[in-house]
Amino acid sequence: MTATPNTGTESVRTSYKVRASELVGRNWLNTGGKQLSLEDFRGKITILDFWTFCCINCLHVIDELRPLEAKYSEVLVTVGVHSPKFEYEADPAALAAAVERYEIAHPVLDDPELVTWQAYAARAWPTLVVVDPLGYIVAHLSGEGHAAGLESLIEELIAEHDAKGTLHRGTGPYVAPPAREGDLRFPGKAVALENGNFLVGDSGHHRIVELGNDLASVVRTFGSGTKGFADGEADTAAFNEPQGLALVPAELAQSLGYHVVIADTVNHRLRSLNLDTGVVGTLAGNGVQRLLDSEQARAAVDENDEETWISALGNEPLNTSLSSPWDVLWSPKSQAIIIAMAGTHQIFSYDPVSLALAVFAGTGLEGLTDGVASESWFAQPSGLALDSTKNIWVADSETSALRRLVLGEDGAVEQVESAIGAGLFDFGFRDGDADQARLQHPLGVAALPDGSIAVADTYNGAVRRYDPATATVSTLARGLNEPSDVQLDASVDGEPVLLVVETNNHHLVRLPLPAEALVVDEGASQTQRPKTKVTAGEHALTVRFSAPKGQKLDDRWGDPTQLKISSSPEELLLSGAGTSTGLSRTLELNPEIPEGVLHITARAAACDGEPGGEIPMHAACHLYQQDWGIPVLLDPAGESELVLDLRGLDN
Repeated sequence: MTATPNTGTESVRTSYKVRASELVGRNWLNTGGKQLSLEDFRGKITILDFWTFCCINCLHVIDELRPLEAKYSEVLVTVGVHSPKFEYEADPAALAAAVERYEIAHPVLDDPELVTWQAYAARAWPTLVVVDPLGYIVAHLSGEGHAAGLESLIEELIAEHDAKGTLHRGTGPYVAPPAREGDLRFPGKAVALENGNFLVGDSGHHRIVELGNDLASVVRTFGSGTKGFADGEADTAAFNEPQGLALVPAELAQSLGYHVVIADTVNHRLRSLNLDTGVVGTLAGNGVQRLLDSEQARAAVDENDEETWISALGNEPLNTSLSSPWDVLWSPKSQAIIIAMAGTHQIFSYDPVSLALAVFAGTGLEGLTDGVASESWFAQPSGLALDSTKNIWVADSETSALRRLVLGEDGAVEQVESAIGAGLFDFGFRDGDADQARLQHPLGVAALPDGSIAVADTYNGAVRRYDPATATVSTLARGLNEPSDVQLDASVDGEPVLLVVETNNHHLVRLPLPAEALVVDEGASQTQRPKTKVTAGEHALTVRFSAPKGQKLDDRWGDPTQLKISSSPEELLLSGAGTSTGLSRTLELNPEIPEGVLHITARAAACDGEPGGEIPMHAACHLYQQDWGIPVLLDPAGESELVLDLRGLDN
């Protein structure tokens, strides 16, 4: 299919329609056991959502689609095509648990061999493909933030196919699974209380639970247990998949009026909890998912002004958009709550006294880059821990990495360092020297008494140990079912033990600290995606973007589109690497490097407004962003042009 590159507001047109390919995979979920085909969706507008359950951006898209699915339930069907990134995600039991955990209310195709992924030329998670009622592809979208554009497209398709008589109304093929019973449902994080009990983010029940020291008795609960957002008393407050919890110091809690800060992940908010009264409040976040940095932050990053960049968010936290805060931690050096902001691939800080909310580390670009705070990259940071030196350790899940934030005396980040991890697509189960060791999507981290660091190595079902003194990695426990948090538990008689939140077994479990750790080597792996055959020399790269109806490119401060390009190995690109405006670039590929990966980040900013007109003063603005890691293989018969869709429409 050929297409005309476009970065304006008109649709990207093709000279002919492309019929959707058959949906092929191992099995279907959420269909009551029925195996479906593309023909079962004829007469409906169908959104194919290519996702993988590790990916925070994919989870955002699932939530973005929910209102559309409800509003257009008679004419719209969403099909989740699960295309695994990590080895663990190809396990059918793990996928079934994820579908249940995230309350996905549409059919899901299990595509472990990426057959359907390849048929639709998907190159990134998440990717959306819209198919019309006659079975033709009408749109390709990458990344998140497309809900408004999808709604306008759906309305156009309804009008068109109602007029043709080709739109069929009625219920879709979704069949809800049976409800799960139990005191906990997919718990995420836990924190020890002074009374020996534990406070648990009972994510699947959308509440906070105080669990007795026996890890079985429910002492009390906070939140109604119904997904939503509401402040107030313990029995009426509402959360949406809460995860991390942090206790504030007792003397500060007295003046603040609350004891606990909660990462209310899917509400995109920080919440407060008073343990004496049970009252829940909101500290930060307006409930709108953060996609675009403020103008000040954007300018500060462009100008590499670290002081401005760090303070860019200001002191109006309730008017600030957050994005999937996953874990929280009190930092005594910083005198602030530190936040693993998984959705923007950053670390934030919140000062509960001044109410200042700031970027603590991370540019917002996804990847593994160390250095000063304003230049570092993270990838879905999901766990935080404080060590004896008051430095902060981070479980950086999408790079399968363990990172450290080295703090200065003023509590600011002096340096970001990586202890374990190689990149976005490198993972495995390998102990030994840290520079060769591999994890698989870790979500939790804790400091141990000997100065080593325990890691909840979630997708390996293990607890791993990193020893900074020797820079080596070993294994403390394995055979767990998605451990998402780990901490040292000194509330038991005798020596302290590990307390592990075992998410997919819906409980907390204690494990002894072994006298000798295991050394495991099951190898290092990379995400296996089809390689694109390309020719050496000049290679044209174009990212298609068409702003949705009712939006226009935000050119008030210059070109609102941007490409950032690099490669692994670096020698693959002779020219064309770096960051610049525009969505097209000419690359030069090194004929001496037979294969590698092109890393491409595309951004486009659009605001509500009509083409040709001015953007209203208070218009809502949207950032469209996608990161691609494209494996390439040099071949004389390969392509000399690469076209990617950030938001491309076909007609």
